Amino acid sequence: MSNIFNIGKTALNAAQVGISTTGHNIANANTEGYSRQVIVQSAGQAQAWGFGYLGNGTQVDTVKRVYNELLSRQISNSQSIASGINTQLSNINHINNMLADAEAGLSPAIQDFFASINDLSSAPNDPASRQAMLSTAEALSSRFNGLGSRLLEMQGSVNAQLNASVNTVNHYAKEIARLNEVIDVATTSTGQPPNDLLDQRDQLVLALNKEIKGTVIVQDGNRYNVSIGNGIPLVNGLKSYSLTTVDSPTNPGRLEVAYQAGATTSILAEQSLQGGVIGGLIEYRRESLDKAQNTLGQIAVALAQSFNIQHQQGLTNGDVQGGNFFNIPSPQVNASSHNTGSADLASSIVDASLLTASDYRLRYDGSNYSITRLSDNTVQTFSSLPQTVDGVSFSLAGGSMSAGDQFMIRPTANAAADLSVAVKQIEDIAAGAPTITTTAAGSNTGSGVISGARVSASYASSPLASPFTLSYNSGSLGGFPAGEPITVTTSAGTTTTYPAGSTIPYSAGAAISVAGISFSLSGAPADGDQFTIAATTSNAAGDNRNALQLAALQNTKTMLGGTASYQGTFNQLVSYVGNRTRELQVTGAAENTLLAQSITAQQGESGVNLDEEAVNLIRYQQAYQAAGKVMQIASTLFETVLSIR
Repeated sequence: MSNIFNIGKTALNAAQVGISTTGHNIANANTEGYSRQVIVQSAGQAQAWGFGYLGNGTQVDTVKRVYNELLSRQISNSQSIASGINTQLSNINHINNMLADAEAGLSPAIQDFFASINDLSSAPNDPASRQAMLSTAEALSSRFNGLGSRLLEMQGSVNAQLNASVNTVNHYAKEIARLNEVIDVATTSTGQPPNDLLDQRDQLVLALNKEIKGTVIVQDGNRYNVSIGNGIPLVNGLKSYSLTTVDSPTNPGRLEVAYQAGATTSILAEQSLQGGVIGGLIEYRRESLDKAQNTLGQIAVALAQSFNIQHQQGLTNGDVQGGNFFNIPSPQVNASSHNTGSADLASSIVDASLLTASDYRLRYDGSNYSITRLSDNTVQTFSSLPQTVDGVSFSLAGGSMSAGDQFMIRPTANAAADLSVAVKQIEDIAAGAPTITTTAAGSNTGSGVISGARVSASYASSPLASPFTLSYNSGSLGGFPAGEPITVTTSAGTTTTYPAGSTIPYSAGAAISVAGISFSLSGAPADGDQFTIAATTSNAAGDNRNALQLAALQNTKTMLGGTASYQGTFNQLVSYVGNRTRELQVTGAAENTLLAQSITAQQGESGVNLDEEAVNLIRYQQAYQAAGKVMQIASTLFETVLSIR
């Protein structure tokens, strides 16, 4: 009797565990990260009788979770990639919308500015036209300032997001280490897996991968070791490590992610920070935000410098040489906080047409200086300073460098935000141009003709002090200004530069340039014929020649080594950001689909199916009732035996 009763009892207990497990599954059907649990039963050890082995019922060996490690790793990896892409996309959308705005973007301001210069060239003495030009110049400067300031705000937003994400990572790391300990204790004390705690830990790993890509290695069968980057430990058994953010040594105000190990803090290479929010923010800042900020500043500097150069060639209505029209911000130079030398590095923009949208790093190794263009890591090495690279000069303004010292130079990073208009009064606009007169002596006997006199871009800064007269003798010309080299370009296109004070061979139709003045001589002059070139610093009322030159700058290729205009460079930036945004949209959608498919596959195996659990509930209920019936029969049989006695 007792054997039958014990068999019923084990069956009753097994059914009860099954009902409890099924109920637990149903209760957690909507719990994120929960893995379906099942009981593992086995037959009780049979007892030997003379007629054979008689069973002793059943036993519940364990309650296990239905868990697929491969699928879980796929989800974590896909989650990390998708999170990084979505982080980039949500941030770059702000840049894309700002730059491409048909009204608030830069293009309308550039077009309005040059349209006002064209209006001025039609009426150079009209105060209203001059005021309109100043107003559109201020509007253009303000547009640059607004866009530049907005990009600076976005840099601050990246810092804030990095801080928040790093704090989240540290919290998850501590919780994973804590659960490692709790799971270790629970497993050791019972010999059974604490399924709900295991699910919680796996869910923390998944959440961690939303912030940064983490690699999990299982130690001793229970503990998770989590590393980031190239094997940098974040969780090691029961111990967790921390990330933090610190100011860049060479770029104050820019936060870098660092690793804390005891009292040591080490900045992590950006390449080691991949995936998740942190990886997405780092890549967005490097590939999109920095490029947009530097390119916008590049356009601002190129426009301002080329406009200033041309404006300086003109004359105001008061016959005063034009000055700078725009104030151009100087490059931002930051010494590394680790420098031990006393050097003060100076930098200036020499030729904006050669500028790139890149920052530069200057390092000193004790004997040589290396200048690295950070956009493509091109390195140039010099034995001394000053040097000029990509139109940017680098020089020592004082002090001395020690081996290992380095500086970060950002030629255009803040140029857009800090650009301003230098001209404040309408009478200071140099719309006119200096006048050059050329005359042939009345006593000339040959057929030589001088024509086409004009000034170059450098003339106004050093105008001709007094007229000079050229004399023709025996096929040569002499009488050029002292101290000025002479450049001759023949009609065939051959250019030759002669030293100052030279007598040059005559070539009919050749263009001659000297002292910032160009002209040409043609015909057949006779020996002794003379030609005089004179300059005046006055311009006639209504002179618009320099205004026309200023207006022509709109479509002149003054950027990227003479291959692009201001508008063309800005269009390239808008196209780059737009294409980058579209690329992220496409790859993000694809990765989100892969993530959803992985989750579906994982839920198909580990998720709770309420229909299946309902069937299990009925099955265990029937088993429970049947086990109870067995015990009832055993009790009845026992009572029958007692009644016989």
